[in-house]
Amino acid sequence: MHEYPLSPELLAISHVWQSPDGSDYVVAAKGAPEAIADLCHFAAGEREQLTREVATMAGQGLRVIAVAEGRLRRTELPHEQHDVDFAYLGLVGLADPVRPGVPDAIRECYDAGVRVVMITGDYPITAQSIARQVGLEARGGTITGPELDATPDEELARQIRNVNVFARVVPEQKLRIVNALKANGEIVAMTGDGVNDAPALKSAHIGIAMGGRGTDVAREASALVLLQDDFTSIVQAVKLGRRIFDNIKKAVSYVFAIHVPIAGLSMVPVFFADWPLLLLPIHVVFLELIIDPACSVIFEAENAEPNTMKRPPRDPKERLFSLRSVGLSLLQGASVLTIVLAVFWAARALGHPDNDARRALVFATLVVANLCLILTNRSWSRTIISMFREPNAALWWVLGGTALMLTLVLTVPFLRDLFHFSRLHAADVAVFVVAGVVSITWFELLKVLRAKVA
Repeated sequence: MHEYPLSPELLAISHVWQSPDGSDYVVAAKGAPEAIADLCHFAAGEREQLTREVATMAGQGLRVIAVAEGRLRRTELPHEQHDVDFAYLGLVGLADPVRPGVPDAIRECYDAGVRVVMITGDYPITAQSIARQVGLEARGGTITGPELDATPDEELARQIRNVNVFARVVPEQKLRIVNALKANGEIVAMTGDGVNDAPALKSAHIGIAMGGRGTDVAREASALVLLQDDFTSIVQAVKLGRRIFDNIKKAVSYVFAIHVPIAGLSMVPVFFADWPLLLLPIHVVFLELIIDPACSVIFEAENAEPNTMKRPPRDPKERLFSLRSVGLSLLQGASVLTIVLAVFWAARALGHPDNDARRALVFATLVVANLCLILTNRSWSRTIISMFREPNAALWWVLGGTALMLTLVLTVPFLRDLFHFSRLHAADVAVFVVAGVVSITWFELLKVLRAKVA
């Protein structure tokens, strides 16, 4: 017949039903134990007894609500729930078991430097019990909704540095918590599913809505929508985001490195009258046919680094490429250019009279070095040898296809003429393979040295 809704002032809801014989109304109330105690006008002793009973049940991790019943004559309904004469019936404990993967997911968050904050409408003791079950750090105690209302924003920002559990919170208060975290310089990801969660979801840096039980308003206000309403999905999203960021850095680092020798070999002969053009347009096209799939397919398919979820979050102000990373990339490219020019100089010094043969030797060295750059930039912490066990089907297709095409270019007369090459001998093959590998050896040794120092 009527509903008295939940309100921030009274965490209880009442439904008015018509009795079966139609003679009067039955009012059923449920809500927070303290709210039901208020509706039933408990004396001080009764409140203390109720608090002890709630604490016992909440200590077992149960979500506790109280229920009460009232009766009204079939007259005009009261304006407020307080005007109904309620009789206390008892407590109901609801068990909401922790999902099996949540403790491991929270532990993984802590390893990754991600702080986890729990905001719940449950009783504080229930919240603390659940926090213990999932392994949530609750060393700073618990802040309740009423305490939240009584705390100024500046003080809340100070307290929230150490408090990870918020209990008896209504949805409207989540926005204050999000803003307090942001005021401390935190990057905030907020999860929610209700209409009242929308302001907090919008205010957070990353709003995450539940796709299963989430409302349309919550989804629209969020940056991400989970297909599975599971906390572990958020942790996997963090891991995926770090993997994508790492792979973008690897791909662009490789692009920086490989274009140094390409640009160098195109420009250096201009300054020497007796040098032939070492790279022709067709050679650059051949190289780009390797570079493009390497960037878009190989590095994209790379798995996450083993320490992806063992390192702290990066500084949000950190640039995609630091001077150090750009410097190392350019140094890789410079080492390849140096080795390739050394091969050309050695070919001239040893009496290779044919410019087409020298060009073929230089180009083959650059192609092998290019493949080595791909292999070494798959990881800046693990060596090429250790990475061979990492599955990456695209890598082997590109390596195999490049090796086959290079063999055809060097051996098929028509293709040799098209590329302005002369035939190479077995010794030349050994030279360009060894030279290409040597060009990136220093970076592999640097990885080993880093690992020993760490």
